[in-house]
Amino acid sequence: AWVGGQWSNFTTDPNSPYLVATIALHTASALALFIVFRKRWAGLIKSAAGSLTGRHNAESSVFWRLVVATIPVAILGFVFEKNLRVLFSKPLASAIFLTLNGCILFTVEKISHSKSVSEKVAEEDKHITQSISVKSAIAIGFGQSLALFAGISRFGISMSAGLLRGLSHSTASDFAFLLALPVIAGASLYKLPDLFLPENTHLLGPILVGSIVSFICTYASISFLVRWFKTRTLYPFAIYCLVVGLFSILRFAG
Repeated sequence: AWVGGQWSNFTTDPNSPYLVATIALHTASALALFIVFRKRWAGLIKSAAGSLTGRHNAESSVFWRLVVATIPVAILGFVFEKNLRVLFSKPLASAIFLTLNGCILFTVEKISHSKSVSEKVAEEDKHITQSISVKSAIAIGFGQSLALFAGISRFGISMSAGLLRGLSHSTASDFAFLLALPVIAGASLYKLPDLFLPENTHLLGPILVGSIVSFICTYASISFLVRWFKTRTLYPFAIYCLVVGLFSILRFAG
């Protein structure tokens, strides 16, 4: 949209290659998420299978809380995604939501920092399943539903919901990353057949290149962020969203 011209209509035109490319990029991102957390997911799935025969443990609790958190996103996404895309994916609307996203991240960090240092240390030492209640999982799931609005960060809003529920940065980020996989993968697989429609076959080459780049960038950024949130906050990302969002509003408001 920043380029202007016919590109500015790609986000809402149902016949544009933008929508097909987005499906492929999200699929690549989901694959990167799985590879980064492959050992964790293997343990979660194994424990969840065991819980069906009565062998409950901490990992099975995490798995089922992820299922609970996925339900609000799946329902709201299925019902509202298309209408919200048409209504709010115009460049100016996306810029406004990006700015709002920055405000949310900044405000949540201020609230989170009101906790005492001792509380934060105690929170960091908790196991993820001790920290995340069913209510917290539901809250994080509804929080991630806000990412249906273009400009709202899926990860940022999920982590913010976790912080508001009293989770540490490390625990909130871990759960947000784990939750992102079923949400992104589910949405991508639902639309994946569109990639192979006859009218899109000429796009497979460029889309493959874009998907490889998306995979590499997602893998690198997640690996970095997992380490980042062990000791740091959302403030840099809040500032980024505010700056880019405000510049975008100025760009598209005219």
